[in-house]
Amino acid sequence: MICPICKKGETSVVDSRPTEDGTAIRRRRLCSCGERFTTFERVQFRELMVVKKSGRKSTFDREKLSKSIYIALKKRPIDTDTVEKFITNISRSLEELGQSEIASSTIGTIVMDGLKNLDPVAYVRFASVYRNFREEKDFVQFVDKIDVFKKR
Repeated sequence: MICPICKKGETSVVDSRPTEDGTAIRRRRLCSCGERFTTFERVQFRELMVVKKSGRKSTFDREKLSKSIYIALKKRPIDTDTVEKFITNISRSLEELGQSEIASSTIGTIVMDGLKNLDPVAYVRFASVYRNFREEKDFVQFVDKIDVFKKR
């Protein structure tokens, strides 16, 4: 494994433990430069391709999905373990579809459905980007249609 600090490949595993309900292994690594960093090892069943609205295809990137979810959940009272399990469940759901190509809209819908149950504020944040809200009225119309906030 290459060190993200010094870019050398002289690292050793200091600690390993299962995470995410046993579906991944978390490894603490030590580089010869003295820096420590964490890596995760997960099973990948098949290479998933994401089909964009434009028709362009790109490889599914779990880190890109993770980044967008963490942005939606920024400063929300959801712990990191819960978020990581949420991301793993989405990735697993996509793999279980049994398709090698998945529309980006399908991924967005799955994420929105999950966020709706996890955190309503993150749900609206994600939707604002995913649905490309342009004006205040777009937010108002969206929030009026959902019943997440009415239950509280």
